[in-house]
Amino acid sequence: MEHPVLYIVVPCYNEQEVLPITAPMFLNKLKELAEKGLISEDSRVLFVNDGSSDETWNIIRALARSDEHYIGISQSRNRGHQNAVLAGLMEARNRCDISISIDCDGQDDINAMDDMVRAYLGGCDIVYGVRCDRESDSFFKRTTAQGFYKFLSAMGADVVYNHADYRLISARALRELAKFEEVNLFLRGMVPLVGFKSTSVEYKRTERLAGKSKYPLRKMLSLAGDGITSLSIKPLRLIMGFGLIVALLSFAGVIWAIISALGGHAVAGWASTTCIICFVSGVQLICMGIIGEYIGKIYLETKRRPRYIISERTWDK
Repeated sequence: MEHPVLYIVVPCYNEQEVLPITAPMFLNKLKELAEKGLISEDSRVLFVNDGSSDETWNIIRALARSDEHYIGISQSRNRGHQNAVLAGLMEARNRCDISISIDCDGQDDINAMDDMVRAYLGGCDIVYGVRCDRESDSFFKRTTAQGFYKFLSAMGADVVYNHADYRLISARALRELAKFEEVNLFLRGMVPLVGFKSTSVEYKRTERLAGKSKYPLRKMLSLAGDGITSLSIKPLRLIMGFGLIVALLSFAGVIWAIISALGGHAVAGWASTTCIICFVSGVQLICMGIIGEYIGKIYLETKRRPRYIISERTWDK
């Protein structure tokens, strides 16, 4: 069996501070894996510039000139982390036997790649990098992140607990992933849908080596919303059930009002009426908002806009 060609896919957005630190780490790991006989010498580190406004793309081009194992592509504008990862994976799928996607901030343990590649050689097409603990996180970050995964699971999204976007995917699985054409991307929920034999590799996540995080709470909440509405219709079923409960309570209230009126015990009261109206109106607005979120996604999907546009490649003349 020939050694598999590995492409390490690294999305980058305004990472000029950390990229010069982590790029040599990725290259050294590539060479180390090749020396161990786990991968081919033709393996590459593929950087994906996600429309950065700093010197990230210039650094990637300089790296590509310095060593043939570095290559890079640049999106025409910033499209977000999930689109950048997908762009790299789709660029790599016909060039490699396996790909490993990893962020460029140095927080994910690159030594876990050894076990990932060994799991692939053992017959797995997908290997998930799973955090074994969250000791490096603050209490707020740890609590919100764990709640994020539990909430996704409760809402019907099939995700691997404590897994982000550090994973190995075989070329065969990538070709099947390419058939998923949705515009609203949530890769950590889409990849499990591909199927094939999979396993997990645990690792410890450390502090960011340099620069600032590009994934604040706001983006995490947005990602959670995308994950739920892209992978599950459970929220729609929940609001339908909640609507039935409110309707039954309202119907009981109508019967009570009619009986009170017939018995001559009806008392005019604006407070109770106002409370009921406000409650029902609030429920309606929440339900309309959830339905509107799904309609908005349907609207975006029907436009069939490209999920990424590559403007430059380091190997282009």
